[in-house]
Amino acid sequence: MAGPKERVRVAGRELNLTNLDKIIYPETGTTKADVLAYYAAVAHVLIPAAANRPATRKRWVNGVGSPGQPGEVFFQKNLEDSAPGWLPRAAITHKDRTIYYPMVNDPATLTWFGQINSLEIHVPQWQVDSHGKQLNPDRLVLDLDPGDGAGLAECAEVAFLARAILQDVGLEPVPVTSGSKGIHLYARLDGTQTSDQISDFAHELARALEADHPNLAVSDMKKTLRKGKVLVDWSQNSAAKTTIVPYSLRGRLTPTVAAPRTWQEIGSPKLEHLDYKAVLRRVKAGKDPFAAVASGAGHTGDARSLGPSGEGTDDVGAHARLERYRSMRDPDATPEPFSGTSFSGASGTGDTFVIQEHHASRLHFDFRLEHEGVLVSWALPKGVPESGGKNHLAVQTEDHPLDYATFEGTIPKGQYGAGEVTIWDHGTYELEKWINGREVIATLTGAEGGGLGGTRKFALIHTGRGQGRDTEGQWLIHLMDKDHHTFHPRRAHVEDEPAADFSPMMATSGTAADLHGSDWQFELKWDGVRALLVADEKKVRIFSRNGIDVTATYPELTDRSCWPAGPFVADGEIIAVGPSGKPDFGLLQGRMKLTRPGDVAKARADIPVRLVLFDLLSDGGEDLRRLPLVKRRQRLEQFYRPSGCPVELSPVLDERIEHILESAQELGLEGVMAKRTDSRYVSGRRTRTWIKIKLHQTQEVVVGGWRAGKGGRQSSVGSLLVGIPDGNKLRYVGRVGSGFSTRELEGLRQKVDHLARKTSPFEDVPVEDASDAHWVTPRLVGEVTFGEWTGSGKLRHPVWRGWRLDKTADEVLPEA
Repeated sequence: MAGPKERVRVAGRELNLTNLDKIIYPETGTTKADVLAYYAAVAHVLIPAAANRPATRKRWVNGVGSPGQPGEVFFQKNLEDSAPGWLPRAAITHKDRTIYYPMVNDPATLTWFGQINSLEIHVPQWQVDSHGKQLNPDRLVLDLDPGDGAGLAECAEVAFLARAILQDVGLEPVPVTSGSKGIHLYARLDGTQTSDQISDFAHELARALEADHPNLAVSDMKKTLRKGKVLVDWSQNSAAKTTIVPYSLRGRLTPTVAAPRTWQEIGSPKLEHLDYKAVLRRVKAGKDPFAAVASGAGHTGDARSLGPSGEGTDDVGAHARLERYRSMRDPDATPEPFSGTSFSGASGTGDTFVIQEHHASRLHFDFRLEHEGVLVSWALPKGVPESGGKNHLAVQTEDHPLDYATFEGTIPKGQYGAGEVTIWDHGTYELEKWINGREVIATLTGAEGGGLGGTRKFALIHTGRGQGRDTEGQWLIHLMDKDHHTFHPRRAHVEDEPAADFSPMMATSGTAADLHGSDWQFELKWDGVRALLVADEKKVRIFSRNGIDVTATYPELTDRSCWPAGPFVADGEIIAVGPSGKPDFGLLQGRMKLTRPGDVAKARADIPVRLVLFDLLSDGGEDLRRLPLVKRRQRLEQFYRPSGCPVELSPVLDERIEHILESAQELGLEGVMAKRTDSRYVSGRRTRTWIKIKLHQTQEVVVGGWRAGKGGRQSSVGSLLVGIPDGNKLRYVGRVGSGFSTRELEGLRQKVDHLARKTSPFEDVPVEDASDAHWVTPRLVGEVTFGEWTGSGKLRHPVWRGWRLDKTADEVLPEA
């Protein structure tokens, strides 16, 4: 590890390690090289304790600091844009957004953590399965936290008392000195109870300890009650809480570790927290007290060896994931394998694939990739795609045992999947990305003479569409092109679509309080529609945010003489300036729907538009998206040239964000865009490296119904009933009846009548709103302004802003 920089190969992954001589713990002189060496040495015992759990990290980018001057720390959940695609991750949907958490499933991920100074790793007590679903907790944890006047000795006393109670109910706890103040007690669970049930049990246990030993233990978190006592913190069993993973370093002044211990050690009067060197000696000697929790009963406490992929050879987790497979089959009636997770005569290699031709009730192909000790499987009703021009449906099925990779034979009539199974192709794959339940990208190399005909790269994307129980299993499989670009599931079937690979990056709603810890670039938020400009040497084309070619609608922006000669892809916003001199989204509506040359020519005089450029994705054939924003901005300024055409650069505002927001408020503008100067351009992703700060509350909505108007609007629409997609449902958020222009009202009735349906698409419309409502298929997307959200989750005083023709219903999300 010596030297300032090194390129290493860990578990088959290439990583650059930099600043290896950087001091991370000044008090002990511990360097980044020492941190990386520690995590490499304990990977085989840490990974089983963390695997398949969404990890939250605490990062000390410049080290932990010194007494009186602690280092700056970041508590980080979402993966950075710069994270390698192969890094295991879990997509967890919270109330207002989806967060992509890393999962510590292999030594390469642990090394990457160390490289970016993620010293502490925190995980919940539950895992996710290969479908991306949260499982029930598989372990219980009690955090014994000493109050003022108490210490590790008192924690140890409470630990023994808690151990006796847990043993009475059949649980054998393992203690972990936290490396901070107290002791964590873990006990392995069978996964049959929910987080709420385990939390309730842990709470009762804490109360029992408090009742029996009131001078020693307390279950209430109020600091005033904890003096001289040990808090039995049961709350970390909540599904929303995390605990530092055993064997993780601590970001304290010295490099202590959350260290699993024996009960003999806990009873010693010399008990103390351990630093990383002491833990290294224990692990080297083969001691792993936490194995009984991480891998189930039957382990001796010896550290386990790693398989070729870096995963523990224990397959308890894999066996649990095969429960559904086994429940659907009778081992006495089918020749399919039941032996578990090993190949016949060999262990899995971590990179095996098999595609089987399955002549069941109807012919389909089964696409299986080895992952986390099982074969994650999809059924392909239309077979394996043979070109990138057409995607095929893929339905995720139950995980299969690794033995299935060599299975051929006849499943008897009357059994699940009855029919002939043969191997179409098999071999190994190189993984580029795996997000459980969301996305997989892998390059498969088949056998000589196999159906693939060599090496092919595939992407599997979860669609989030469908109805009923099958929704979670519906994916698309795409054969990627020779350049290995990813694809967009709504657009990849368009054979000549040059913008498909350059879908726009999206921002996350936030406030000025979100702008900390990084350098930010500020621009005005333009009240228009997103536009991607894609040019070759002959022509310039414009694509909307959802990939629709709108070149014919804005011909004044596509004059080739207005632009540099070479090919490029640029990102910007099309706006229409109103009489007040500011962008007017309502005015722009008059241009958005026009495509016929005569209509466009007429409207150009009344509604001129401008293009505001803010990013450059490609120039002269060079993909710039991996460059940081500050360098892309330099390239954009070199690229842009004033030409008399209605194109301008979005100004970068060099002021404090508070002053910019004040000015935008005075000018009546929509808000401000804050972009991290080091942010890369991530096509098709919504990230928190771009934050949109709105001055007025707006919300995109999906129309699901309407009510007839009265008086002058009797022949049109009185109000629209609108909602926001929530999983497979449309959540009702209210009705909007004001803000419509006369032109919109004229065509509104015809628009909704065309989508008429008999039943409500909403799940919860109040009787008073539904009594005289007409229902429509939820395809139309619009935008409203509103005062606030009511306590029942409805829009208060919504006012119509206009249609969002650049959006589809499944893109609508609740604004923060």
